[in-house]
Amino acid sequence: MDALLVLADGTVLRGRGFGAIGTAIGEVVFNTGMTGYQEVITDPSYTGQLITFTYPELGNTGINGEDLEADVPAVNAVITRELAPAASNWRSSGSLESWLQQHGVVGLSGVDTRAVVRLLREGGAINGAVSNDGTSPQELLQRVRQAPSMEGQNLAAQVSTASPYQWQQATAAGFDQRLQAQPARPYRVVAIDFGIKRAILERLSAHGCHVEVLPASAGIDEVMALQPEGVFLSNGPGDPAVVSSGIALAEALLLQPQLPLFGICLGHQILGLALGGTTFKLGYGHRGLNHPCGGDGLVEITSQNHGFAIDAASLDSKRVAITHHNLNDGTVAALEMRDQPVFGVQYHPEASPGPHDADHHFSRFTTLMAERRNIDKMERLQ
Repeated sequence: MDALLVLADGTVLRGRGFGAIGTAIGEVVFNTGMTGYQEVITDPSYTGQLITFTYPELGNTGINGEDLEADVPAVNAVITRELAPAASNWRSSGSLESWLQQHGVVGLSGVDTRAVVRLLREGGAINGAVSNDGTSPQELLQRVRQAPSMEGQNLAAQVSTASPYQWQQATAAGFDQRLQAQPARPYRVVAIDFGIKRAILERLSAHGCHVEVLPASAGIDEVMALQPEGVFLSNGPGDPAVVSSGIALAEALLLQPQLPLFGICLGHQILGLALGGTTFKLGYGHRGLNHPCGGDGLVEITSQNHGFAIDAASLDSKRVAITHHNLNDGTVAALEMRDQPVFGVQYHPEASPGPHDADHHFSRFTTLMAERRNIDKMERLQ
């Protein structure tokens, strides 16, 4: 079946359709990872986007029930150079194409993904359409140009859980050996779901946390009623500057001076905004599995997926320290407060997919909670 990719600048690329029949419109982005397409496709941070994979073949390991970051795909469409004709993996329970069909996701193969990446790198992320239902290029172009920009969209409100739930389960993949020593009593953590990945919940659990997950709309009273020993601000899609409820919550949490607070990706950006900073949209974003970040003599190779970043100059250096920079472009990769147990990372220490270099940030979070327990115990003894 014939299919099209139409970009807002008028570029038209023709290829073969797979997955569901239809038209998908959104922001066209690219991911440079060589593995983990299932985790990428189900990562809620990709909501509203058409994801281009630079690795030339997709679908060769099929789909399994253990590598999902959410119950359903998050992306609007999938773009690849080639779709594998058959899935072959000991964990595979079906093909990528049939799974995308089941969930109504449009796919495009047979296009020069290198050309797509060059266009995005030179011109920046751009809206586009993937269509295999016979819609004309002219009509698609008109619809694409009418579609909203990612800037100004509060997509976290769309993907967040509708009701609270609990999580206390490490990864279902038995070969994952990253289990940690468990505390005698699990740490009570409240996680704010702006589009949280399942792997983050699994890593918190593996590090000894019992997690209460609340919607993105949660307020300070709802959070503190659960008596958390730490609060986690999750990843998620869209423009952080318009997630007003999350920013307001983070500002209120910062008034709890001894409460450990940890943010990842969008949560890190919301934390920066609550600390008085500003954010800006990157030209084409950071999406891949080998982005180097470093500070204080340490370099870690990280998994990343974001289109916005914190403006370093907007942060109060007397109050906030930038601990890591992205070593490719110098943008803020991690920050911490100088006088409170508060920190955030722009990248994904849970990986899924990607390297495990940065898993120690979860240990840092639990260490801060352990230290708070000791302080509370000493105060009771006094």
